[in-house]
Amino acid sequence: MKFRMVHENYNVLNLEKSLAFYKEALGLTEVRRKEADDGAYIIVFMGNDASDFQLELTWLKDWEKPYNLGDNEFHLAFRVDDYEAAHVLHEKMGCICYENKKMGIYFISDPDGYWLEIVPTR
Repeated sequence: MKFRMVHENYNVLNLEKSLAFYKEALGLTEVRRKEADDGAYIIVFMGNDASDFQLELTWLKDWEKPYNLGDNEFHLAFRVDDYEAAHVLHEKMGCICYENKKMGIYFISDPDGYWLEIVPTR
């Protein structure tokens, strides 16, 4: 029996802001979308051509307060082929929230506070 990871879900307060962030910061674009008939939710799957893994962004109509992300001890990691250029972009965007120069990695934070690890191709 084999299990293959296909997506991870993040709930977001402002879907358009999150879509713009993930496109600019990580090059992810909308793959598909599902909207509730009654408007209660919108689910957008984001991806790119580097992997078939997708990020699912879920917007809930009746949710109005920031999501409780605990201590941000969980994260999604992205390997990048041009680490220096990515760092410059993320620094310009002001989204770098933690950097470990000794390990050669850093984290960015999305509009809802989810941490995303950026690692170089080694």
